[in-house]
Amino acid sequence: MPATDTESSDSNQEASTWMEGMAAFLAQDDEILAMRLDPAGQTISVATKGIVNAAKLKDKLDTLIRELDEQFLSTRPAAQGASDAALVIERPHVSSAAERKAWTWRQFAWPTVRDAELDQASEWKRLALQAGMCLVLLLAGVILERHEPLKWLAIACYTGSMIAGGINTAVETWAKLKNLRLDIDFLMLAVALAASSIGAWREGALLLCLFSTSGAIEHYVLHRTRREISALTRAAPKVARVIAADGSLQMRPVESLVIGDQLRVLPDELIPVDGTLISGETAVDESNVTGESVPIEKASGDTLLGGTLNLWGSIALRVEKVSAESTLQRIIALIEQAEHLRAPSQRFTDKFGTTYTLSAIGLTIGMFFVWWLVVGIQPFENLPGTTSAFYRSMTLLVVMSPCALALSIPSAILAAIAWGARHGLLFRGGAAVEKLAEVDVICMDKTGTLTEGAMRVRQVESFPAGHEIEVARIAVSLDSHSNHPISRAISEYGRRHELKPETVTDFQRISGMGLRGKIHDVVYYVGRRELLSQPQFREWLQKVPDTPLAFSEVWVLGQGVVGRILLEDSIREGSRSVLKRLKEHGIETMMLTGDRRAAAESVAKELGVASVRAGLHPGDKVNIIQELTSKGRKVAMVGDGVNDAPSLAAAHVSVAMGARGSDAAMEQSDIVLMNDRIEKLLTALELSQRARRIIRQNLAIALGAIALASLASLASLLPLAWGVVAHEGSTLIVCLNSLRLIFHKDTAAK
Repeated sequence: MPATDTESSDSNQEASTWMEGMAAFLAQDDEILAMRLDPAGQTISVATKGIVNAAKLKDKLDTLIRELDEQFLSTRPAAQGASDAALVIERPHVSSAAERKAWTWRQFAWPTVRDAELDQASEWKRLALQAGMCLVLLLAGVILERHEPLKWLAIACYTGSMIAGGINTAVETWAKLKNLRLDIDFLMLAVALAASSIGAWREGALLLCLFSTSGAIEHYVLHRTRREISALTRAAPKVARVIAADGSLQMRPVESLVIGDQLRVLPDELIPVDGTLISGETAVDESNVTGESVPIEKASGDTLLGGTLNLWGSIALRVEKVSAESTLQRIIALIEQAEHLRAPSQRFTDKFGTTYTLSAIGLTIGMFFVWWLVVGIQPFENLPGTTSAFYRSMTLLVVMSPCALALSIPSAILAAIAWGARHGLLFRGGAAVEKLAEVDVICMDKTGTLTEGAMRVRQVESFPAGHEIEVARIAVSLDSHSNHPISRAISEYGRRHELKPETVTDFQRISGMGLRGKIHDVVYYVGRRELLSQPQFREWLQKVPDTPLAFSEVWVLGQGVVGRILLEDSIREGSRSVLKRLKEHGIETMMLTGDRRAAAESVAKELGVASVRAGLHPGDKVNIIQELTSKGRKVAMVGDGVNDAPSLAAAHVSVAMGARGSDAAMEQSDIVLMNDRIEKLLTALELSQRARRIIRQNLAIALGAIALASLASLASLLPLAWGVVAHEGSTLIVCLNSLRLIFHKDTAAK
């Protein structure tokens, strides 16, 4: 099986930092004298001397960057954000200052996901062509071999077949041998050459034919998954129409936009960056970011996501986030990271694979001497009716090679991540794909998860009556500093009633309680009923009627001011069916909310939630999750990614509802349901369960083929040709089985 990008990252596995990785590369390459990486400009420059092939040089640098990305992604210069200083490193024992003047510096762009997709496309097509040539020459050799006078021509065809099928692998293996590295590619070439040396030309050619075919299919699988991912990159706009101070329009690169710029977007154009609609009305197709197929109506004040499609209105928007921080770019960056975050079972097979490979080589060598010295079989000469000890050892080595095992998990994980990215599900790594299928308890926040989170203020009360406007103004002033759904509802109420927020100083968020701040040097609180626990406020609780069921209350307290705001939230469409389906899956559901018990139980009863825990602080939610975990339960927490951050972190797997304007949802959760539809939780669960089934199938196929073929080989019942078929056949089946995830049908959310 030819080396993949992931396998090639081993070339610098002794390095622990980017600088060390670059130094290791320079120490091995005689052509490049120095390198400069520019994180801010996303460029890489190299110094050379004399005439060089620029195209080959760029390919070499792209390979280096991808290898370093895979090993040191968390310390990638472009991702650090702490410093824009370029990283410069020179070869050891570099020339004098005078000789440096003769250097030629060349600058190249940093390789992107799109570059990787194009590379994979050309790679699998080239490998497929070579595999086709290998097959044609193999078949020609089989036909010619039947005619004794043409046997020499058959051997020539077999030789050509092996060259066509193994030339690419031979080049890569030679580069690795120069660094004293051996891998499965070397073993395949060695077996093919060894088979030819003892006259088994057909078996050697067959081995490399199937080997090259499986390599082409493997690269096709990688190409398909990268094509799904890079579709997001292609959706990223490149230029924007900026409204100048005099009202004229200027075309500028998206990367040059700053917060506060005003943009004009025409119908059927992509929205350049995240922003706020300031004039005009339209509908937006957000399917490429959130997976939502239904256009979303947009009016003044609504949030617009970069990379989404403006359908029919001419609109103006204000830039709220620069290009690199837009929702689409963050999704792309997180998916790139997810490709390199290995699943638990993959980490196990990686560790197991090294020991296994060494054991297989040791067993092969041992069996050669057993067959030769103990059983008495000729060491190298095939006799009529029996094969040599060397021939049998080569067969054993082929069938024990763990190619299918190495591909069984990463191919399925990458396919699942790619499918999710195109359908509004963001899995942050292979662990997230696997772990969701294990959960038996799903805890959910109420506001914004089971309910819409688009709360509306229904009533403002003051005690004594007559100060309702003052109560509302204080609440609007403090809540303008918060992004909680209730705060957004109160801010919206203020805009509708033209209540201008006052200047707030010493603003604080009181965890699990509410907000605090000073207005005109007077301290005010906005939050839960527990704020009234102070003696001077307790008497008011006795005079206040109970909050109606299904309503939430927010209290406003301060010098001479006591009041509350009643809000109503609507149940999220689809919540009821989702909870019913989860129950059918045997998964227990639990509502964890800071809201009043009466309101929480009213929603839970209507939806069919198994159990309710209400009136909780963030720490209480964490304690409940830890209590369930201590009992051996696998807990998933579904929340908004902001207020539920502690409980999301404590859960076995965390799921965030949507990413509109919520950086925390993107950064703190294992899985993000991009379009805010609770039905997507079922989609994610079904995809996770199917991926786990395919992983288990792949492992069974890989290990089963190895076990059966190894036993047959040890018993001398398996010819080398059939050993090759068993080895490469299992690799092909594993790749194709994983590819089924790319064509997964979303039936759960319907």
